Amino acid sequence: MRHIISLLMENEAGALSRVAGLFSSRGYNIESLTVAATEDSTLSRMTLVTAGSDDVIEQITKQLNKLIDVVKVVDLSEGDHIERELMLIKVRALGKDREEIKRLADIFRGRIIDVTDKSYTIELTGTGSKLDAFLDTIERSAILETVRTGASGIGRGERILKV
Repeated sequence: MRHIISLLMENEAGALSRVAGLFSSRGYNIESLTVAATEDSTLSRMTLVTAGSDDVIEQITKQLNKLIDVVKVVDLSEGDHIERELMLIKVRALGKDREEIKRLADIFRGRIIDVTDKSYTIELTGTGSKLDAFLDTIERSAILETVRTGASGIGRGERILKV
């Protein structure tokens, strides 16, 4: 089962490496990983997506909590949460296809952020399934380049990750 684990950690050199090392040394896969400083410059928030049984996720959570750099860990998948991913996609846009690609970007609530005479670069945000649906809609031969951030998530309502 897919889990989104979010953690607060000290914003120190090597902290990310220790978390990634924990996963690799135990044979766990990280499907996506995002990390950035929070409103408190001494802390970073890491959001990682992994898959495993409840027992495996419990073990991962316990191991993360043992790391000295880690301040707090929460499995967002255990409750109501919001998740989003960002995708930048550069597509071939020539002749009559330009209008169709613009229409598809509008349907998916994307924004065209760069235009050349041969291509569009489109910014899309949403769930991973929404971004996958956009990719399935665009003709494969038109896709020049794709960049995705991986999931970022936050608990809904009163559910917060804070020290």
